[in-house]
Amino acid sequence: MAEKIIERINGPEDVKKLSYEELETLAAEIREFMLDVLSRVGGHVAPNLGSVELTIALHYVFNSPVDKLIWDVGHQAYPHKILTGRRESFHTIRQYGGISGFLKRDESPHDIFGAGHASTSLSAALGIAVARDLKGEDFKVVAIIGDGALTGGMAFEALNNIGSQKRDMIVILNDNEMSIAENIGALSNYLVRLKTSRIYNRMKEDVWELLGKLPSSTLSYRTRDLIRRVKAALENLAVPTLMFEELGFRYVGPIHGHNIRQLIDTFNRVKDFKGPTLVHVLTRKGKGYKPAEERLELFHGLGPFHRITGEPVKKPGPTKWSKIYGKTIVELAEKDEKIVVITAAMTLGTGLDLMREKFPERHFDVGIAEQHAVTFSGGLAVEGLKPFATIYSTFLQRAYDQIIHDIALQSLPVKFAIDRAGLVGEDGPTHHGAFDISYLRLIPNMVIMAPKDENEFRDMIYTASIYDRGPIAFRYPRDRVYGLKLKETFDEIPIGTWEILKPGNDVAILAVGTMVYPALEAAKELEQETGASVQVVNARFVKPMDTEVLYNIVESGIKKVVTVEENALLGGFGDGVLEFLSEIGHHIDVMRLGIPDRFIEHGPRKILLQTIGLDKNGIKESVKRFLMGHTGVSEWHSAKNVR
Repeated sequence: MAEKIIERINGPEDVKKLSYEELETLAAEIREFMLDVLSRVGGHVAPNLGSVELTIALHYVFNSPVDKLIWDVGHQAYPHKILTGRRESFHTIRQYGGISGFLKRDESPHDIFGAGHASTSLSAALGIAVARDLKGEDFKVVAIIGDGALTGGMAFEALNNIGSQKRDMIVILNDNEMSIAENIGALSNYLVRLKTSRIYNRMKEDVWELLGKLPSSTLSYRTRDLIRRVKAALENLAVPTLMFEELGFRYVGPIHGHNIRQLIDTFNRVKDFKGPTLVHVLTRKGKGYKPAEERLELFHGLGPFHRITGEPVKKPGPTKWSKIYGKTIVELAEKDEKIVVITAAMTLGTGLDLMREKFPERHFDVGIAEQHAVTFSGGLAVEGLKPFATIYSTFLQRAYDQIIHDIALQSLPVKFAIDRAGLVGEDGPTHHGAFDISYLRLIPNMVIMAPKDENEFRDMIYTASIYDRGPIAFRYPRDRVYGLKLKETFDEIPIGTWEILKPGNDVAILAVGTMVYPALEAAKELEQETGASVQVVNARFVKPMDTEVLYNIVESGIKKVVTVEENALLGGFGDGVLEFLSEIGHHIDVMRLGIPDRFIEHGPRKILLQTIGLDKNGIKESVKRFLMGHTGVSEWHSAKNVR
């Protein structure tokens, strides 16, 4: 069997040796290679299928890692990984111990800036360009940003600053929403070649320099303004240059994002331009794989799928928490017309596709714009609606100021549905929801809930829908529910109340959300193995805490308390318990179990929880050591030491 071209690519230098025909063959082989791997392990399929030719052309023209290619998000960077020495390890992508699904600086020198959240590439690229100039160095800076990431406010802030800085850098706008149709024809191709030609650009600079030297008279101003308006009008008949050129960019495009020859030709022409240049590249998500082209939302990111049909591989077991959320919201919205939902480019992932189908006028997807989503929700609340701001935990932290200033300060009853709380699994540290308890707990007027199972989850959603005294949040994991039979009715949960699930006299385990059932199982085994009497409390309200239950624990004579949460230990629920005990002056030993003070790697959620001791066995062994008087572990402290 003849060697495939992809097997000869061990770095960008090998790409530069290929002919145009070989580059096109390489593009096809990369697509087949990615589909073979991703159909088995899952990942971001459609965006990466659309960025193949673009990536090949970038590595053909530029000299990574000397030239800096700064990718946004990482959803479009799988081909980049394959071309930069990670082809043989690509089968481990998003697997425990394998390579990351996003850009990671310690994984490769070609990953210039880590990326998992959107809209960061432009700011990072400008910083790199400014540092280059201050140090007197000479290399190219290229930021690649998708049209979806361009909806983020941070990207527009960066565009504004880049235009005013006038640094030499290139922005590639990978626009995969526009179709590659007749508008990319002879006229558009001609405009691209014209706008990148030396003659055109020299003439443009000379004309503007000449006009600038004319006397400051009415004629000079009118002449300059007329030329500017004629130029803008003519160009914008075919291409959307005006916005970018007004921001200070030289605009080039749109160009065919799957035409390797045109991409290479364009990049060779623009790489030595002075000042900021924006190259508008039109690509097709899912390119070359019909199931992905036809179901873009599904194939943005998914688990394993059948290679031929494209159908997701269905795993046996209960449904997911996000599906329960979507179903419940629809049920409540049918009875309450004030309920509306808001999300930031996460409709399918959060289960809100059900709401979009049933009540499209009450479903708002604002794009990758979490700050706007939160304040927009505040505006809806001002007018008496019941907004459910439905955002992944890791992305909600991007709107922290808005939560504090626009919502909590005004006690607006926005309901925060925090999906993907805790460890999310294969997406890794950029997507783990490890901090929401910590960053929300300190905000005045905020209520924070976490359900132990799907029925309590539904009751919490209902409770949030009728709560009108301020913001209320409920967090839930990226996982499957327990498979309980769902109740047909909803019950309001009194705010700030806990639930004693198992009595005990020696040690009390206060468990939050996903940790409740593992704590119960651990308690039962502990009693069998040690004879200790273990109390288990469902601490379903992180804020306000159930101080009555805490007082009763203290007064009952229990000398040891264990808190368990799927959240960062620092500033989390356990710290809240320590603070309360310190305030009332009680001396009681407290062990805190949670996510340690480090970023957790990627891998299956079950393995990650085992690794940090947040599964049944981990909880059991930690409590067993605690009961035996082992006090040297870093996860716990005596309340008397923090007073």
